[in-house]
Amino acid sequence: MNETEFADLTELHRSELRVHCYRLLGSVDEAEDLVQETFLRGWRARDQYAGRASLRAWLYKIATNACLDFLGRTSHVVPFVDLPPASSSHLAPRPAAAVPWLQPCPDDLLDAVVARETVELAFLAAVQHLSPRQRAVLILRDVAGWTAKETATTLETTPASVNSSLQRARAELKEQLPSRRTEWRVESSGDERAVVSRYIAAITAGDDQAIAAVLRDDVRCSHQPGAGGHVGTTPTWYGGLATVLEGWAPVLRGPDSMELRMRFVRANGGPAVATYLRHDGAFHAFGLNTLLIVDGAVAEVTTFVPSVFEAFGLPAVLPD
Repeated sequence: MNETEFADLTELHRSELRVHCYRLLGSVDEAEDLVQETFLRGWRARDQYAGRASLRAWLYKIATNACLDFLGRTSHVVPFVDLPPASSSHLAPRPAAAVPWLQPCPDDLLDAVVARETVELAFLAAVQHLSPRQRAVLILRDVAGWTAKETATTLETTPASVNSSLQRARAELKEQLPSRRTEWRVESSGDERAVVSRYIAAITAGDDQAIAAVLRDDVRCSHQPGAGGHVGTTPTWYGGLATVLEGWAPVLRGPDSMELRMRFVRANGGPAVATYLRHDGAFHAFGLNTLLIVDGAVAEVTTFVPSVFEAFGLPAVLPD
């Protein structure tokens, strides 16, 4: 098999390998790099393949171990984030922004057959709290649907060890995910785009009444460090309609208010909005907001840093 033939065959699996690496790493940029590493490792080891297993399974094994090697070299540690008071903790799951390296993924980069709940930001953020090997076991067994034997072969361990790791991973994941499933997975509906349109119109107009009408009373808002104009090294996290309106006030109205433009995009199977602020005579990327819509209103807004715009094909500065 020459290099061109190898590239043609492996390229067919790029999309699903990217999603697999994304689940393990939580970063679109790192997933892209690890897919390239997978293909490079595959080319170097092509003589070991020899058709003894499916090409897909062989590439998954290489990709999984490449990600584990990467995680072994990095210090991805989720920082401690204060939880809300016990009386309200059941209403406020850990925000995706609590994982600093987590990036939203454009729907265009997701495989069409991907189950939405396995790429939701809340799920991916929860997975990042698992050890690297637990992540691999959970994703291969519960997401990819591999058997314990197949997973053990990939990870060069035993089925008994895989089953033990899976049990621990499931227990930890349950602790990290919101207790109510609807808090982290919401089915799309025909009204979703209409809600986003109302949200964009209300925000760009700086209309408090219209904003309040499109947000839930228990709305939550979180920012990655440096996102949406927030500074610091830890996520910013607040909730409740009055608190959110107060937090957004400096940008939306008053002497320091700024002109905004917003673009609708889709990320991780749900709606998102790219926000630009006008300064120095142009509209500059400000933050990408993923939206959780529940019962026709925005229940959660998570703001990511402008550097994620590139993956969505969005410019850093809007043309005039």
